[in-house]
Amino acid sequence: MQAREALDALRMRVPLTEYEKGTFPSGANRFEKIVRFSTVDAVKAGWFQKNKGIWTITEKGKQAYREYPDPEAFYKQAVKLYQEWKKAQPETADVEEEDGEPDTEKEAAITYEAAEEQAWAEIEQYFRNMPPYEFQELVADLLRAMGYHVAWVADAGKDGGIDILAYNDPLGTRPPRIKVQVKRYSNKIDVSGLRSFMAVLGDNDVGLFVTTSGFTRDAEDEARKQENRKITLINLDKFFDLWVAHWPKLDDAARRRFPLQPIYFLAPNT
Repeated sequence: MQAREALDALRMRVPLTEYEKGTFPSGANRFEKIVRFSTVDAVKAGWFQKNKGIWTITEKGKQAYREYPDPEAFYKQAVKLYQEWKKAQPETADVEEEDGEPDTEKEAAITYEAAEEQAWAEIEQYFRNMPPYEFQELVADLLRAMGYHVAWVADAGKDGGIDILAYNDPLGTRPPRIKVQVKRYSNKIDVSGLRSFMAVLGDNDVGLFVTTSGFTRDAEDEARKQENRKITLINLDKFFDLWVAHWPKLDDAARRRFPLQPIYFLAPNT
């Protein structure tokens, strides 16, 4: 779930005390910070994952939920595993914390995740407001930065299911031919949408399906089990990571289309 959705759902299900309804002197929401602070234990226990504002329960977390049905026992075990993780860190192994002292590792973790969530929310909003054909140009920019020769980018209108054609060399003499479909959608691409794209792929083609919305589980399974069709699914998360990785090779026009500015600050141990 989105972190914000998870926090809102929890707020609706758990009666808050007057203390939890308040704010810290800094103005931070007390309930939200308490929850975020507590989830660090579950993350370091391997029960929970956080990435770009998405909170996910791991298989180990599901097992722990079954093994410790009592909430207090569940949390105590998470705290225990967190302390074991912390003692194993070289820079903190010999540091003894005094009672009442803030846990600087947890403070850094929640500061980091809040910054990441805000940044990712702004990126998602940027793509939601982007014209569909502008996103298509971004995908072509990325392929060029990755060393592919983009031979054709579709104009507005019907494109026969193909938005971009690319090759390994300028003359297209070295296979495969790369066919790309680009969708700036709000709803996830389902298996029928994926199959429509695969129908235009030839035996020597590689298919890239790029979308801002992601893919349903059925669509991901369909792509994974293909033996005769070479298909790669790229959601916004993966597109972003590729964009950052190939940023040095993007031209100025591409960087203006999707401008990013790295900001460095102290991150928590992973």
